[in-house]
Amino acid sequence: MGRKYESLEELRRKKKLLKQEIEGMEDLLTFKNTKESLSAFTNGLTDQYLQEKVDEDGHGKVVLKKDAIAKQISSEIKDALINKHTAMSIANTAFKSDAFDTLIKLGVTAIVGNYARKNLKSSNWKKKVLGVALIYLAPIALRFVRKKLENYQKNKSVSSMEQLI
Repeated sequence: MGRKYESLEELRRKKKLLKQEIEGMEDLLTFKNTKESLSAFTNGLTDQYLQEKVDEDGHGKVVLKKDAIAKQISSEIKDALINKHTAMSIANTAFKSDAFDTLIKLGVTAIVGNYARKNLKSSNWKKKVLGVALIYLAPIALRFVRKKLENYQKNKSVSSMEQLI
């Protein structure tokens, strides 16, 4: 069950190492070094915001780095504003392309889905059947309508091209 050691000295060295490791863990848990303990608990996240200072009595204490916090907040706000403007420009170009079609598809899907969910929650069995039918048959019907509209649009464009020629 246990590991066999070659000598008693090897066992004593192993015991000494384990004691040192346990003492290190106890120091972390008892916050003897506050900055180091917080660093261990937060996996180094607090390191950039904390600083150790020695007061007049010679005692060390941990203080917040206000300038680092202010820089972090300002960069987050700046990034959020830049991302907002970037998202708006992407949205504007998307509306110029096929994204408008996708938005319409998502809207129709949401409306049909909400209506089906309301019908499924109803106590009336006819509404429940209608809700199940919407869930299974609405996608098929929407695909059919979309294909018919695409064919109509293609035929319309072909006929307008023929008129130009």
